[in-house]
This record gives sequence, C-alpha cells and structure tokens, in this order.
Amino acid sequence: MNQPVIVTDIARADAAAADALAEHGVATVHEAMGRTGLVGPDIRPIQDGVRIAGTAVTILQAPGDNLMIHAAVEQCRDGDVLVIATTSPSTDGAFGDLFATALKARGVRGMITTGGVRDIADLREMDFPVWSRAVHSQGTVKATPGSVNVPIVVDGAVVNPGDVVIADDDGIVVVPRLQAEAVVAAAEARVAKEAADRDAYGSGRELSLDRKGLRPLLADLGVEYVTQAEYDGGGR
Repeated sequence: MNQPVIVTDIARADAAAADALAEHGVATVHEAMGRTGLVGPDIRPIQDGVRIAGTAVTILQAPGDNLMIHAAVEQCRDGDVLVIATTSPSTDGAFGDLFATALKARGVRGMITTGGVRDIADLREMDFPVWSRAVHSQGTVKATPGSVNVPIVVDGAVVNPGDVVIADDDGIVVVPRLQAEAVVAAAEARVAKEAADRDAYGSGRELSLDRKGLRPLLADLGVEYVTQAEYDGGGR
C-alpha cells in the first residue's frame, strides 16, 4: 500500500446523470459504454430487486481490518455509494448494520465490497443495499492504516473516487466521472432501440435474424439450412 491518505475534496459526477443511469441498469449501461466498466461476477447482491446508482467514495483497506470504513463515513454525503477493496483477498465480515446506520443517515445509497459482510437480515430490514463477495461473520480489528478516496480495483474494474457506480441484480458497472453524461445519452439511445425491437418481436412481425441482418452472416460463416432427410443422409 502506498502512503495512507484520506482525500477530502473529491470531484463527483453530476448527480442528475447518476440518477438517470440508475433508470437504465447495469446491463444497458455496460452495453452502451461499449461493453466496458463491468465488475466481475463474484461481487453479488445480498438482496433482490434493488437498483442503485451513485458517486463512489472509495476505500483501500487491509484484510481483516475495518478501521478505514470508520474514517470514510465522514467523507460520505448524499448520493454517494461506498466502494471497498482490500489489499489482499479477504472475506471477513468488515461491514454490518452499525456502519449502514451511519451511512444511511448521511444519504449514502449503498455499499459494494470485495470482502465480506454480516448482519444481512438487519441490512435487508433497514433497506440498505449491499453487494459483496461473501457473507461471513468473522470479526475484524481496527489497527492498520489504509486510504480513502483513492483509485481501487473491484473484481477487475477500476473505480476512481467520484465515478458513477450502478448496481442491481445483474451486477455492477462503473462509469468514469467525466463520461457520465455521454453515457446517459448512449444508454437512452439503446433503450429506444430495444423498445422498437421488443415491439417488433412481441407482435410477431419480425425475427431477430432479419431485424439484425444476421442471415448473411450465417451464410458467410458457412452455416447451411437443410431438411431432416438431408441431415440424416448427408453424412453430417
């Protein structure tokens, strides 16, 4: 770990852009960004049917130690999402309902961690959304310095302080702070296109093969249409 720091004056993405991205969800935003920014599949929600988006306050902390979460609460404000990474793999339950109580009072929309969480019945009851690598009651200490509001890596995705983080049942995607408004426009265009596709498929007017122009691609790739008799007798 580099010199431990707590950065107090981060620039955050536009709040309206973050709210707009929440409406579109992880899969749509990921596709709209050219299939970038996606957090790996090991970080999963502890609840169902919840979607959030907000600006990232980041923590880099030692495994088995939650000292820097205590320090980070002070840096959080309305509309943020707390995002935690450890310097080496850890599933210890460094986060629970007391932290969630403090964060919720500050308007924080949820928490994402590469580590473990506990008190999940309480977290669900208090409607504080969490995405984590593990649910584990293993306790932690408060002894090791770390950093708040520095770049971190969460299951393969880089998260910078102030980036927009979207999380739902499909996973987590990170939108760089300076790209947030452009990604909103791209996501809205994708939603409009998908709505037209959905109408065409739902009415039975078109197949995706034709609407997306995929028949020539099949032919170019050497895929043939044959009858069952041709298949059975053609040595395939």
